[in-house]
Amino acid sequence: MLEQKIKDTIRDVKDFPKPGILFKDITPIFHNQELCNEIVAEFANRFSNEKIDAIVGVESRGFLFGFALANKLNVPFILVRKAGKLPYETISYSYNLEYGSAKIEMQVDDIKKGWKVIIHDDLLATGGTAEAASILVQMQGGYIAGFAFVLELDFLKGKERLAQYSPNIVSLVNY
Repeated sequence: MLEQKIKDTIRDVKDFPKPGILFKDITPIFHNQELCNEIVAEFANRFSNEKIDAIVGVESRGFLFGFALANKLNVPFILVRKAGKLPYETISYSYNLEYGSAKIEMQVDDIKKGWKVIIHDDLLATGGTAEAASILVQMQGGYIAGFAFVLELDFLKGKERLAQYSPNIVSLVNY
């Protein structure tokens, strides 16, 4: 089963990025190309009944499987980055984090009006960053067809926060 393969591959790192946190490190997955291909195929399968116009990847780990998924679905890949990282004219959205705030951006011509997009990131925790990406997509007239995450930390209830944008929330592994 894919979920167990992923769990067996992920590395737990204690006290990162601060004491008391058990970090779920997905980087060992990238040493196993067969597993990487299975992950992308599973995401593609889960969204096969949707007419997807683009994949939006959230900086930075959302770029890894997001780009591969966009290629598999033969649709554009769109970058959502931290403020100041994109070279062209951007739209931005500021949002609060547990300890502070953040600002993300997308180029102004990335989403065509009416496009249905999947927002991808490696991890769903509180859902704040994925929600901010959703707002950027909506600011350009796009629709959220769903979300794709490799991991979800259920106890942080990010899925509840994102359900208002799309009920189609795929997480391959839940903790």
